[in-house]
Amino acid sequence: MKKIALIGSGGSGKSTLARKLGELTKLNVYHLDALHFQPGWVPMPNDQWEHLQKQLIQEQEWIIDGNYGRTIDIRLNEADVIIFFDLPRRITTYRVIKRRIMYHGKTRPDLKEGCPERLDWPFVKWVWNYRATKRPAIMKKLHTLSAAKIVFVIKSNADIKRLLEQIQNGESLQSNLS
Repeated sequence: MKKIALIGSGGSGKSTLARKLGELTKLNVYHLDALHFQPGWVPMPNDQWEHLQKQLIQEQEWIIDGNYGRTIDIRLNEADVIIFFDLPRRITTYRVIKRRIMYHGKTRPDLKEGCPERLDWPFVKWVWNYRATKRPAIMKKLHTLSAAKIVFVIKSNADIKRLLEQIQNGESLQSNLS
């Protein structure tokens, strides 16, 4: 377990789990949002963005948290563990709204300074519709990749707890994709 990719809807807990996994495993953690956006929420140009991710995956060990569908294959193909957050939309939508309130006027720990927390209607819609619009293709991709990789699906806080306990206890992580 040296290359871990965390994917899933906004508000699912990817960044929080990535930080915890980084503490447990001592692997470098990369939050894609912090790398993609410059101060003022200015996105990195696409060619630079793709190049940066190709550089990151060349490292021997890493934890990368984030979606970015256009470049997701770069990370998933190189990861040996894929953690997919498959939570109900009522939970993820609630969490992004809660996060917006908690970090009002501030920058979250997983974002670059100068990118204060924001919440706009297109993002709320993306989170709300994630399971219907993004999940089917991701599940298909995960089923294909599961023959060669560990795919761990998070459907509840109990799954997160189980995952962290397995890692803390030095147990081999098993795929739970069904």
